[in-house]
Amino acid sequence: MNRIAVVGSGGAGKSTFSRELSQITGLPLVHLDRHYWKPGWIETPLEEWRVLQSELIAGDNWIVDGNYYRTFDLRFDRADTVIVLAFSRYRCLLRAFLRTTGNYGKCLQSEGCPERFELEFYQWIWNFPKNVLPELYSILDSYGENLNVIKLKTPRQVENYLKLLREKT
Repeated sequence: MNRIAVVGSGGAGKSTFSRELSQITGLPLVHLDRHYWKPGWIETPLEEWRVLQSELIAGDNWIVDGNYYRTFDLRFDRADTVIVLAFSRYRCLLRAFLRTTGNYGKCLQSEGCPERFELEFYQWIWNFPKNVLPELYSILDSYGENLNVIKLKTPRQVENYLKLLREKT
């Protein structure tokens, strides 16, 4: 594993998981949110985002944490492994809510983007298993055996996976 994309619903723990994965593997970590969001939660225009993301994943070794489905192709074409954190919507909503309440007003995702309660974000989390996950799995299936896909559906599976990696290093 040299180029790993970590995807999943908001609140699934992608950033936390990716940090730990980076520590275990020694691979450099890119948090897409830090590059996508401009101060005031302003989105990067798609064409600019595609160029920037292509630059971020130009290297031979990386872990990239984040979704941005309109650029899955950029990451998945270069990745050798995709790890999907497919936790229940209830767990993701709770985690997102706790993150927001515990860090309200702090800039965790990107500079100039303080944590806030955003109904649209919670709706996206709720609808992720129905609206995003099937399409994500379909895209991943299209890569066939060219891409190692690891689906982790519970915190226990995440713990066991990371434990196994630690034992191998």
